Amino acid sequence: MGQTTHASHAASLYRNRDLVPITRALISVSDKGGLLELAGSLAASGVEIVSTGSTAATIRAAGHDVTDVSAVTGFPESLDGRVKTLHPGVHAGILADLRLESHESQLNDLGIEAFQLVVVNLYPFVETVESGAEPAEVIEQIDIGGPALVRASAKNHANVAIVVDPANYGEIIDAVVAGGSTLKLRQKLASLAFEHTADYDLSVSAWFTENVYDQWQDDVEILEGDLMEDDDETGDDDLPLDSPFPDGIMIEAERDAILRYGENSHQAAALYVGEGGRGIAQAVQLHGKEMSYNNYVDADAAVRAAYDFSEPAVAIVKHSNPCGIAVAGPKTPDSIASAHHRAHDCDSMSAFGGVIAANRPVTLAMAETVSHIFTEVLVAPGFEPEALTVLMAKKNIRLLELPEDYERSSLELRQISGGLLVQQTDTFDDFSSEGWTLAAGPEADAATRADLEFAWKACRSVKSNAILLAHAGASVGVGMGQVNRVDSCHLAVSRAGDRAEGSVAASDAFFPFADGLQVLLDAGVTAVVQPGGSVRDEEVIAAANEAGVTMYFTGERHFFH
Repeated sequence: MGQTTHASHAASLYRNRDLVPITRALISVSDKGGLLELAGSLAASGVEIVSTGSTAATIRAAGHDVTDVSAVTGFPESLDGRVKTLHPGVHAGILADLRLESHESQLNDLGIEAFQLVVVNLYPFVETVESGAEPAEVIEQIDIGGPALVRASAKNHANVAIVVDPANYGEIIDAVVAGGSTLKLRQKLASLAFEHTADYDLSVSAWFTENVYDQWQDDVEILEGDLMEDDDETGDDDLPLDSPFPDGIMIEAERDAILRYGENSHQAAALYVGEGGRGIAQAVQLHGKEMSYNNYVDADAAVRAAYDFSEPAVAIVKHSNPCGIAVAGPKTPDSIASAHHRAHDCDSMSAFGGVIAANRPVTLAMAETVSHIFTEVLVAPGFEPEALTVLMAKKNIRLLELPEDYERSSLELRQISGGLLVQQTDTFDDFSSEGWTLAAGPEADAATRADLEFAWKACRSVKSNAILLAHAGASVGVGMGQVNRVDSCHLAVSRAGDRAEGSVAASDAFFPFADGLQVLLDAGVTAVVQPGGSVRDEEVIAAANEAGVTMYFTGERHFFH
């Protein structure tokens, strides 16, 4: 009962402040756009303007009365402008909740006048960084007083309107003329203000992360060490790491689109785009239906696979897994069309309704082939005009053009309940067989080595447990996402059919037993590449030797979960 009475009493002390007449404004802006129009309107309505530094000088030069903030604080602007508004004479006038008689009484006792309007935009930190300025100059553009003014005003939006964007000046001019700001307007402006300071702080944090912490996101080094023993059932590896990850991570991204739904129709979804990104999120849609959540996931997986290769390559993905990867055939007049044809042949059934990524511009010949295949998305760094004409005749196919300088992020983040996992992106790029160890059988000839290198590289884009069969620079069978490696071997062989005979195989991790390898050997696989490192390697090597099959160990694995 006592608590209820106390709460009711406190509530009775508040007075209605829906419409707040604007009689006094504090203006301190680095972006002078629209400033004189605003100041002129305020002055014409008899609003007292208090201002700082160059803002005050600009308003005064236009013939409007303005009070310097130093006259309010009784303290001169100092330390090269670092200290101007950080003073009770300013902040008490902003933070006073005039719904409370006690706050109004305290202001009167202190001789401080209240502000009803604060107009602030912050130092041009981002623009200074983008100009290539030296660190010392960048640091001087870290605003201190500005964010304090913005946050104080937004907190006290019951009494103060805070404007951080010249785009909202018109609303304030109209409010002054109409007799004051409404609570609804002040709430809207407060929300924009907190978003503004949050974005600003993220920009500062991101710059510090990149420049002060020695570019940790690009320079995380894995210490050299032997591949630790592991088995497929647990997946527990203990590679020693030197991990200069910071204590906290701030993610800055802006909402770019509301998607139709998420993985399923009952899940809402949106696309957020990171500043400075050069990936699938920055791709330009040239044609087709709106992208869905699943479209983006599959397109990203397809691009990852295609861009693993320097030669013309195409990857076809379904549910985040490749159902075909190929590079251009030798001496083909249209290399990207050839790569697509060979990738499609790997598993034409699964390619139906798939997502295609090419690492070269799409040609007319490729477009003519794709136009006869139901395809959800085709993403590439460009499209020949004739190819676009053909593809745009298909109403629903989504055509995405990647940024010229497409690049994967150096770090990967994955949300788990209650937190995030962060790791280096698997950008390992030395797929040459020169460093491999011959574990069984005779040395492979040049053509077989080339196929093994292709298979080892392509295998990285396949979800674990991954087995990929290849021949002549194209996948012919893919086994993926199974809970044991034997099932993946059976799946790869069954999808390859007769093409398994004479193919090569790559396994993303070692064979824990010889049974999975035996499935490949029985199907006629002639050479195998795998990481090695199992406690039963000798058993697996013996099976390969008995079949007279070449097998190489790479010394590193490529799990992809």
